Amino acid sequence: MVPVLLVLLLVLILFGAGFAVKLLWWIALAVLVIWLLGFLARGTNSAGGRGRWYRW
Repeated sequence: MVPVLLVLLLVLILFGAGFAVKLLWWIALAVLVIWLLGFLARGTNSAGGRGRWYRW
């Protein structure tokens, strides 16, 4: 009975980790799209060049 419970626990952990990794990939993709849009839509500064759109 214990080995069956250990296998089920392992399956549950791996399923949860797989779901979390897939969710993190979707979040990373959304952040990348937002970053690219901000990079392409940045304004110009007073000298006529393109300025940074972030504050780092």
